[in-house]
This record gives sequence, structure tokens and C-alpha cells, in this order.
Amino acid sequence: MTNRSFIFTTKGSRYIMRIPGEGTDNLINRNNECRNYLALKEMAVADEPLYIDSSNGYKLTRFIEESHPCDAHNFSEVSLCMNKLRSLHEANLYVDHEFSLFDQIEFYESLWPNKTSAYSDYETTKKNVMKLRKYIELNTEKKTLCHIDAIPDNFLLKGNDIFMIDWEYSGMQDPHIDIAMFCIYSMYDQNEIDKLIDIYFKNNCPENIRLKIYCYVSACGLLWSNWCEYKYQLGIDFGEYSLRQYRYAKEYYRLAEKELGEFL
Repeated sequence: MTNRSFIFTTKGSRYIMRIPGEGTDNLINRNNECRNYLALKEMAVADEPLYIDSSNGYKLTRFIEESHPCDAHNFSEVSLCMNKLRSLHEANLYVDHEFSLFDQIEFYESLWPNKTSAYSDYETTKKNVMKLRKYIELNTEKKTLCHIDAIPDNFLLKGNDIFMIDWEYSGMQDPHIDIAMFCIYSMYDQNEIDKLIDIYFKNNCPENIRLKIYCYVSACGLLWSNWCEYKYQLGIDFGEYSLRQYRYAKEYYRLAEKELGEFL
């Protein structure tokens, strides 16, 4: 969705070359991406670039043979991926840049060439989502290196090994944001979201943290909706995915509002 990638073969081995897509230079800080890979170097968690250019975003990696992306509706595979994600979060890796969720919502909006949203109720939706920031921050215990784009397609399973790929958006954040990101890309309903939360927390998730993850679902839905609107105004339409992200923003705000009441 962000880039164009090509497989090629040379000397009997396959490789993937990543070429940044339209508007990507406005979306990704390639210096930060390089720092992410340096921080991950000692952990057997990430794809390892053979070449990465911090100025233009070109990246070369080996093709991971006999692997497949996580099936978001196969919860045996999902459980393996959540174990890997938890191990990343528990490693408490540090980089000197942060993925600021609410700032990024504003930033993606600022990139829109047309300066207005396609959604008639956008201003109300945005105002509501921004109300969730206080609760999220009050219930954030730590920040560590997070994937941010922790979607099932970025978990590759190969036998007993799991590789997490595409660390473009990564930075310091509350680890629970990665749970919400997995959910909204998978287009989970609330039962599936609760199931994923229970898997990650081994059936021991405090209710305030579960509610915080619902808040993240809302805020991250608006984040990627704004991202999709930027791409749409460049001529790239993500269709149902874009609409569902905007619905997450609205629906999970209402769910949080019901629980938080006057706190908002």
C-alpha cells in the first residue's frame, strides 16, 4: 500500500527490491527507518536489509522462501504472531524518535491536496477522537520500540520462525497500539478484537487497558483513514479498507464514550 516491490532472481536466489510509491516521501522518514533496523539487529525478529538507502527509500532484502503471511482468521497463527509481538515489546528497545499518534492524524490531514475530507461529518468525528487522547495517555505505562504497522501481512511464518517485516512507521510508542493496528487492518469485529486482546494478555487484560485499546482502535482508524484520503487525492483508491477505517473511528469512539461518560 505504501510502496512498489519487485521480486527478481540472480545466481539462483530470489530477492525483493522495494521502490517507494506515490507521495511516500511525505509519509516516511527514511533515516528513522534505518535507525529502527539498527535497533533490531540483535533480535531475531525482523527482515534484514542487504541494502537500504536513507535518502530515497530503496531497499533490498532476500526473499524469505517457504514463508506466508499470517492468516488473521487462523487464530493458531495469530497466537504465534502475538507471542512474537510481545517478545518485541518486552525487549524494551529504544530509538530516538517517536510515532506520535495524534500528531500524525493532524499531519496526514495537512497533506491533503484538496484540504477537505470526503466525509461530511469529518470534523465531528475528528473532534470526538481527539477527546480520547487524555484517557490513552493516563493509561500508558511505558513506551518502547513498536512496529506501528503491525498488520497480519507484516508477519511472515516459516515453520517455527516468524519474521516481522516493513519497519517504515516504527518508533517509540505504547506497545498496546500494535494490538489495535493488527485488529483494524484485519477488519475484526468486537468479538475478534476481544479474542486478540485475550491472546496477547494470556487472558489477563485489565479492563482499563482493554478500554484503552478500544480507544486506540478509534484513533488508529482515523489515522489510516486520513492516510487513505491523502492517497486517494493522489489518485489511489483503497476502497472498502478506507471506509472501514473511518467506521472504526466513529464506532469505537461511541463504545469508549459509553464507558467513559463524563470523563470525555
